[in-house]
Amino acid sequence: MFVDEAKISVLAGNGGSGCVAFRREKYVPRGGPSGGDGGRGGHVILRANKQHNTLVQFRFKPIQEAGHGHPGQGSDKSGCAGADLLIEIPVGTIVHDAETGEKLFDFVEHEQEFVVARGGRGGRGNARFATSTNQAPRHFEPGTPAEERVVRLELKLLADVGLIGFPNVGKSTLISRVSAAHPKIADYPFTTLQPSLGVVAAGEYDSFLMADIPGLIEGAHEGHGLGIQFLRHIERTRLLCHLVEVSEFSSRDPVEDFDVIVQELGSFSPAMLEKPMVVVASKIDTMQDSERMDRLKALAEARDLPFFAISAVTGEGIEQLKYYLGSRVHESRLAAEENAMTDAMENAAENAMEDAMEDAMTGAEENATENAVENAAENT
Repeated sequence: MFVDEAKISVLAGNGGSGCVAFRREKYVPRGGPSGGDGGRGGHVILRANKQHNTLVQFRFKPIQEAGHGHPGQGSDKSGCAGADLLIEIPVGTIVHDAETGEKLFDFVEHEQEFVVARGGRGGRGNARFATSTNQAPRHFEPGTPAEERVVRLELKLLADVGLIGFPNVGKSTLISRVSAAHPKIADYPFTTLQPSLGVVAAGEYDSFLMADIPGLIEGAHEGHGLGIQFLRHIERTRLLCHLVEVSEFSSRDPVEDFDVIVQELGSFSPAMLEKPMVVVASKIDTMQDSERMDRLKALAEARDLPFFAISAVTGEGIEQLKYYLGSRVHESRLAAEENAMTDAMENAAENAMEDAMEDAMTGAEENATENAVENAAENT
C-alpha cells in the first residue's frame, strides 16, 4: 500500500527526578547527602532510509513515544536515560508542524537525521545542593517535561525523470520495458492508482530513477479524475517525459492532449512549466496515419522541445529515448554539482572576508586602547 501523507503525534520522554538520600555507611562518619541526578528523557529522532518508499506504517501507529528518564538513586547514582525512539522514513519526506504549518525539515539524503522532539532534562539530586552553610540539603529538582507535538509527514519521491500524460497512454508499459518495475498494466483508464519507481540503466556504469505518475485529465486541478495530488512526486524531478498517444484508437487530438496536460501542470505549480520536457509520441505501432504524429512533432519543434516516437510493445524508439534521457540527467547532475561547488566557494570567501574584517576591527580597538593608556600615562 502506497501512502504519501501521514499525521503523527510524537512524545519525547520526561526527565527523571533527582533523589534525596544521605550516605550511611559503617566507619564513614558524617557521610552527607548522596542523592543522584535523574536521567534525561529519550528523544524522538527521524532518520531517512532509502529502503523505504511509503508512510503506511504510521497509519497503524499514529502515536510515537520515547522512553522516560529514570529517577536518581542513593549513593550518588544517576538514573538511566530514557531510550531514544528512532523512526525511519523514506528519503524525500518533508516534516511540517501540524498546528502552524511550519516546515521543520526536508529529508533529501540517505541517513539524514532530525530530532523532532527532545527529551526532558533530568533533575538534580540533593548532593548537588550541598554547600558549606547547607551541608544536609533535603530538596531536589524534578525532571523537566519533554517536548510533545503533532507533525504532518509529506512524501515527495526523489526521481530523475517523471512520466506524465493522459491515462492509458503507455506510461506504465514504458517504465516496465526500461526498468525492473512491474506496475499494473491494462487496457482501461486509471490503471495506475499510485506512483511507481524504476531504476533505468543508461550505459554500463550510469543509471537514473524514473517515476510513473497516475494519469491526468482536464480539470484535474479541480479534483477531476485522481486529481493532481500525485504531482508532488515529480516536483523534484530533473526532467519531464510527456507521453501523448497518436494512434487512432484515441478519440482525443494529440495537440489538445499536450496543451491540457501543460495547463494542468501550470495550475498545480508554475515552477513545473520551467522544468525541461521531452515530448514522446506513444503507440506508433497502432498508428494508421502519420498526420496526427506530424502535428505533434511540429508543436514540439515550435516550442523547441525534443521529440521522440516510440512503441513500448515492439520496442521501437525505446533505446534512443532511454539514452537521451540518461544523457540529460547526467548533464543536470553535473550542473548541480558545479552549482553546489560554486556556492560553497562563495560562502567560504564570504566567511573569510567577515573573519578578516573582525580581526581588523579587533586589532584597531586594541591599538586604540594601547594608545589611550600610553597617553594617560604620559599626562600623569
